[in-house]
Amino acid sequence: MIQISIPLVPADDGALLIPADHVTDLLRRLAADWVESTDSGDMRADEQTVQDLARVMSELADQIDVECIGFASAPKP
Repeated sequence: MIQISIPLVPADDGALLIPADHVTDLLRRLAADWVESTDSGDMRADEQTVQDLARVMSELADQIDVECIGFASAPKP
């Protein structure tokens, strides 16, 4: 089982934010943990389903990374 500490950043409006790199790391680690648990027999789920879910989570992490790069690279007004 994975353990991750995720910092919360308060926004001006009082909302709590999580840094994107921590979100993508969490998604990738969770996906890898699921696959590892399936490989070791600890996961009581269909192997193909776990593989598919892990792939979707990794793709989501990649998409978040791309969006963040695009945002950070955008020209400032």
